[in-house]
Amino acid sequence: MKNNNTRVAIIAANGGMFDAYKVFNIATAAAASDKEVGIFFTFEGLNLIHKETHKKLPMPEGKEHFQEGFEKTNVPSISELLEMAQELGVKMIGCQMTMDVMNLEKDNFVEGIEVGGAASFIEFAKDADISLTF
Repeated sequence: MKNNNTRVAIIAANGGMFDAYKVFNIATAAAASDKEVGIFFTFEGLNLIHKETHKKLPMPEGKEHFQEGFEKTNVPSISELLEMAQELGVKMIGCQMTMDVMNLEKDNFVEGIEVGGAASFIEFAKDADISLTF
């Protein structure tokens, strides 16, 4: 647990490239400034922590030009941001119900995630100072 009492709860329910940048940019910035951060990944949001899928998230149609901008300005890749989040101690919970519905196992996801139901995230989020959904 971080020293600072500020807690940030994020729900990641969408699984595109822009969604991943929103989730991981805020999570890593908050964790780097000593906030306690938890992310609940559900539905397409599970793509962001899937071992393979997070490496090839879709860019929104018509926004392909952003890729060049990301590269020119040295924006970290989603894989790098995910690794940073893990190193910073961000709590990552994969939604058990969604995993069951999609026939996915914990082994399908990056190391270090937890698997839990909505109730486990609510337990974390009930004391959150900041709550966000992407």
